[in-house]
Amino acid sequence: MNNNLATIILAAGKGTRMNADLPKVLHKLKGKTLIEHVLFSAKSIEPKKIILVVGYKYQDVMNYLSDYELDFVKQENQLGTGHAIMKCSEIMSEFKGHTLVLSGDVPLITSETLSKFYKFHLDKQADATVLSAFSKNPKGYGRIIRENEYFKSIVEEKDADEEQKKINEINSGIYIFNNKILFENINEINNENSQNEYYLPDVLKIICNKKFKVLVNQIENIDEIKGVNNPEQLNELEEKI
Repeated sequence: MNNNLATIILAAGKGTRMNADLPKVLHKLKGKTLIEHVLFSAKSIEPKKIILVVGYKYQDVMNYLSDYELDFVKQENQLGTGHAIMKCSEIMSEFKGHTLVLSGDVPLITSETLSKFYKFHLDKQADATVLSAFSKNPKGYGRIIRENEYFKSIVEEKDADEEQKKINEINSGIYIFNNKILFENINEINNENSQNEYYLPDVLKIICNKKFKVLVNQIENIDEIKGVNNPEQLNELEEKI
């Protein structure tokens, strides 16, 4: 496998609904922080570099992970996942290869899934690939919009119309991009949406409209892509490990 890969992990959020001052990614699951679970899987596919986007109490996160070989990028104002990637432009713009984007609060993603996902992306010679899942209860997730089975866009739950909300294929928030194409287009996204945020999935629609090859790879075990937004979800994942 051509391992010309970098990994960006989004870990800037406060996690307001966790009802604690601790940065969300430092909450523990089975004795390890959420971010360490993600790092374990990310490191197993041997990327050339791992960049962690930090924000809320970033010094605490950086201190906790001081033994890991990481690059840190600060996102002091959390203006969305797309904004987080924009902040990586300086450190990543010259990287020639592929970039995997992970969320620091999605701890059950496995190294096996990431390895298969990366291989799919390379084998299909995609310019961007999004990991999706089928959910009987898709509420809260972005929906994968297709046209004649082909990827068209991703619509966030808060921006979806009633028909789009019926779609059961959801966005995992995990992507692989041709790095050059990602950073040549990331600044074209805007924040004209219900949350006034820069959504990373919007760059997929942009590059798709420019006739780049955007594919969807569907995961079988939806538990792997479940995120942690509150103590109840953390407890739920505790029972699944």
